[in-house]
Amino acid sequence: MNYAIVIERSATGYGAYVPDLPGCAVVGDTEAEVRTLIRKAIEMHLEALVEDRLPVPEPAARVEYVDVPHAA
Repeated sequence: MNYAIVIERSATGYGAYVPDLPGCAVVGDTEAEVRTLIRKAIEMHLEALVEDRLPVPEPAARVEYVDVPHAA
């Protein structure tokens, strides 16, 4: 399954979350660290859903970029 992730930079590091999996989020010092952590978090999240006999959400979120003119 391919889930969309959102990676955000903050003043102290990076965070990432999965829109299709509420509560599945991580923080780290670098973008590379967050990418590794979110992959593991998704795997653990899905395993927990299966163990609890809850439905596993199908990936539905899409990611797009919108080009807008720079404000002067």
